[in-house]
Amino acid sequence: MKTAREIMTRNVVTVKKDQPISDLSKLFIENHFNGVPVLDDAGKVIGVVTQSNLIEQNKNLHIPTVIALFDAVLFLESEKKFESDVKKLTGSKIEDIYHKNPITVSPDTELNEITTIMAEKDVHTLPVLENDKLVGIIGKKDVIRAMA
Repeated sequence: MKTAREIMTRNVVTVKKDQPISDLSKLFIENHFNGVPVLDDAGKVIGVVTQSNLIEQNKNLHIPTVIALFDAVLFLESEKKFESDVKKLTGSKIEDIYHKNPITVSPDTELNEITTIMAEKDVHTLPVLENDKLVGIIGKKDVIRAMA
């Protein structure tokens, strides 16, 4: 069975969380990526930002239903989700839209486990970490190429 080490892309393009979102569109188009790892200032992987994050930023904002009871306003839906959506829609930096705490794999993770993670978690960009250091990345194209 093939492992992450055998199918991963080793030359990983990364971004920093304080970069402008406008950098992402160009990066994705020029390199045909679906997502890239987000690094902190120490070079540690802190998240992943994907094409879906860019698309979500341009969706319509759903205003939650509220009711007024006496002098209080009660949200019938999650107030935190609404606040998160507003932050994403109005964000200007990668830190406003990226997925924190990414799902990662090790170089020895087998292909069948990688495909299971991608299918069950609906994740299509997996950073490959060895001793907490980024050594590669696996995207959908890497998996399809390995299966061919």
